Amino acid sequence: MRALVQTVSRASVTVGDEVVGKIEDGLLVLVGVTHDDTPEKAEQLARKTYELRILDEEKSAADIRAPLLVVSQFTLYGDARKGRRPSWTAAAPAERAEPLITRYVEALRARGATVETGRFRAHMLVESVNVGPRSVWLEI
Repeated sequence: MRALVQTVSRASVTVGDEVVGKIEDGLLVLVGVTHDDTPEKAEQLARKTYELRILDEEKSAADIRAPLLVVSQFTLYGDARKGRRPSWTAAAPAERAEPLITRYVEALRARGATVETGRFRAHMLVESVNVGPRSVWLEI
């Protein structure tokens, strides 16, 4: 699993005319799943994300109870090394990825995190105002 973690002053996800997830002063987390990912990897990534010391004064979301907005993004496994058209073959199919994204979110919530989400398999408009900006790539 991969995650791009960004510090944000605000972030939201809109599907159609509906805001389905929205946070302030927290982390926007884009998450991708590949073929050999497991529920255990989802839980490890959740722990690492929540305890990542990326916020002001080297604090983590766990330290200050910062909210997270989690958005599934298969394109994190895009590969454009051979030409200009990315290959998506490393991304897990939706049927495999969706339960692992759900497990990731559940593992964050089990740690006490406030988590908003996007909507799986939907065309989402993701808006964010980055702070810093600070972005960290995590991979399990």
